[in-house]
Amino acid sequence: MGTAVVVEGPGEHRLADHTPRDPGPGEALVAVHAVGICGSDREVYQGNRPEGYVRYPLTPGHEWSGTVRAVGAGVPADLVGRKVVGEGFRNCQVCDRCHAGETTLCTAGYEETGFTQPGAMAGTLTLPARLLHVLPGDADLTAAALLEPAACVAAAAIRANARPGERVAVVGTGTLGMFAVQFLRAGSPAELLVVGTRTDREALSRRFGATDFRTRDRELPDDMDVVIETAGSADAARLAASLLRRGGRLVLTGIPAPGAEGLDPTDLVVRQLEVHTVFGAPPAAWAHAVRVFGAGLLDPLPLVTHELPLAEFSQAVELVGSGDPKVGKVLLRP
Repeated sequence: MGTAVVVEGPGEHRLADHTPRDPGPGEALVAVHAVGICGSDREVYQGNRPEGYVRYPLTPGHEWSGTVRAVGAGVPADLVGRKVVGEGFRNCQVCDRCHAGETTLCTAGYEETGFTQPGAMAGTLTLPARLLHVLPGDADLTAAALLEPAACVAAAAIRANARPGERVAVVGTGTLGMFAVQFLRAGSPAELLVVGTRTDREALSRRFGATDFRTRDRELPDDMDVVIETAGSADAARLAASLLRRGGRLVLTGIPAPGAEGLDPTDLVVRQLEVHTVFGAPPAAWAHAVRVFGAGLLDPLPLVTHELPLAEFSQAVELVGSGDPKVGKVLLRP
């Protein structure tokens, strides 16, 4: 018996007794080490997540790490005791998009751990074993709890296809932005510019590999080869596009508020910009993130500023939405 966070509905939550669910065929039971909170979890709690993308009552938690404690029929027994992270999207595996490896575009409808299926803000999580990614035995599970947002950025890095020697940029200095810097740095760019609103992020950006840091009120280039946008606003998307050379490549990861004015289609066509978008992370992106993390090229720990017990869920949500520049990634520890 343990404890779980249950969000009954917008603005309503409680701590409930949690009994681990034995894994069925094809499933694994994971003891949760740490679970991250992001803006999506805040949307769940506040009740402003889009219709169809949340199902109450709900135990949140889609960013997590843990250790396999038991497996069901059909799952290799040697998975028990391994450190793991797991994909959130519960794809159908049979539609054409799933067969193409684009599981986040599954045509069977949206199902995701922590939003429509029980999440990791509990002592344990039982889920399909096929969603698990095994970590090295010496992996730091606190750092690994950030591999879900890292996988989303890995998807963006794969789409960006930045080649060695290209001039690349990141717009946004939050968790996703800092991961984007690390992924792009691993590709040996000639230049790596970070553009943001928080001057306090310059040191961290440079630590992760940025060669230049500028705020939006400074003179900015217009000849970058690749730009990854992570800030999540329409203004950031337009700014990101303005940094590109003609024929440059843009990857958008943020989701602006509904009704926001988007990019200028005339500008996109005339400058022949290549535009990609990312929502979630398919298996290939997860595998890439786990490999880069295992190789020591991804350092999530400097992004963690707070670790709290499950009982302080509401305080953790407030921290995430506080706007305090001293608040980075907030983790809950069951």
